[in-house]
Amino acid sequence: MNTVKHLNDSSSLPSPKKPYRFWTNPSLAAVFLASLFATYLDLFFVGKHIYRFPVRPLPTIFSINIVFTLVVLPVFVFVFLRMMNQVNKWGKVGLILFISLLMPILEKLTEVFGWFDHTENWSHLYTFFGYLLFLTILYSFYTWMAIRKG
Repeated sequence: MNTVKHLNDSSSLPSPKKPYRFWTNPSLAAVFLASLFATYLDLFFVGKHIYRFPVRPLPTIFSINIVFTLVVLPVFVFVFLRMMNQVNKWGKVGLILFISLLMPILEKLTEVFGWFDHTENWSHLYTFFGYLLFLTILYSFYTWMAIRKG
């Protein structure tokens, strides 16, 4: 008796593979990209001694503030994407500009609390342009993922 199934047998056809849901969700993919990108940027700038995080969790293990890159930033990105979906084209531009202008102010506030410190050569204008570029790239990636998902 032959117990081997033939490929022509309908019960032996492989089921079509479904893409991994994480990568098909534009919001989750954008949050992942944002966290990854921010982590590497922080590691780069801390490694170059351009800025540092005097107060951070597990300071003997991490040179960066992992709470920001793994908790605060993902929540911020979800809120940002939700807001971007609710405004028109000019609202999107205005929101990115507003947040980019707000970030240097928040950066100064973190300095007052002692959570962030930077070299004398650091300009808060870098923060403005950095977030302007970061948010633009992030939203472009998000819209590309949404179009790709169909």
